[in-house]
Amino acid sequence: MPTDIPSLAVGARVEDTFLVIEVRAHTMDTGDVFTILTLSNSSGRIPTEPFWPSRQDEVAGLSRGNVVQILGEVGTFRERRQLKVTSVRPLPTETVNLLALLPTVGAVDRYWQVLDGWRRDLEPGGVRTTVDLFYEDENFRQRYEQCPGAVYGHHAAIGGLLKHTAEVAAIGRTIARASGANIEYVLAGALLHDIGKIESYRWDGLFDYTDAGRLVGHVTLGALMLERRVREQATPPCSPRELLLLTHFILSHHGRLEWGSPVQPMTLEAEALHWADNASAKTSSVAEALRDDDNFPEGSFSSPVRGLEWRRLYRDGGD
Repeated sequence: MPTDIPSLAVGARVEDTFLVIEVRAHTMDTGDVFTILTLSNSSGRIPTEPFWPSRQDEVAGLSRGNVVQILGEVGTFRERRQLKVTSVRPLPTETVNLLALLPTVGAVDRYWQVLDGWRRDLEPGGVRTTVDLFYEDENFRQRYEQCPGAVYGHHAAIGGLLKHTAEVAAIGRTIARASGANIEYVLAGALLHDIGKIESYRWDGLFDYTDAGRLVGHVTLGALMLERRVREQATPPCSPRELLLLTHFILSHHGRLEWGSPVQPMTLEAEALHWADNASAKTSSVAEALRDDDNFPEGSFSSPVRGLEWRRLYRDGGD
């Protein structure tokens, strides 16, 4: 079993294999350089203490995506844990199961069960047939259940995209009931809104963007995937109007132009989908920050949290 990083206590001895996800070199006033690594496995991440100038040869050549065998002990700096490394040895990546070193949501069967159940309850017709072009495709399902929900931040884990989709669908269905929106359209939007991420992200040892992800982005890629899949069918699976509305869900789900949506939501269903997507992302980020003890060096209130507008969070420890 890999080292459970979140549960490591100060003073704990560590001997395990880790993925290097960040290498930060800092130049001192003297011109000398020290380096801090951020190490990761499927349970989380932890920074090392600085490799000072006299130890630069130990980390020379290391870069993001390398795999290393680490021997060390957990310490603290300014109330945050860091790993005091006594030995670091690079390993050939081909000798390691890289997926085992990436964060994961665990088993995804429960998410498929929920989504497939709701999907099969959709009324027969163009919307369901179009959604099924993806969700009845085994190659799509295999890639979708592995894809992270983000490169960093919310749902940045193997299986994160599928978990996020299940959350968006659940929240969206509730909003639709409360607002009088068409539940079936909101569900279809939830199932399709992030399909572009399987072409936008890669997870072959690190979470990162593909060239298409950087140049085009997952929102536009998703719209292109939908149009391409529909055009490939000998018989149109849906009407032009249905395709237009489904495409609008993908293009507008970020809500604002400055957040990456080419258009803003223009239907009640698109508005419901946007807020469901936003709620899933934000609550996931807050929940993850609350679980991280390193964010709470002084008690119930956290340090300002990056990724949450530098907000300070409150964690009630009970009476």
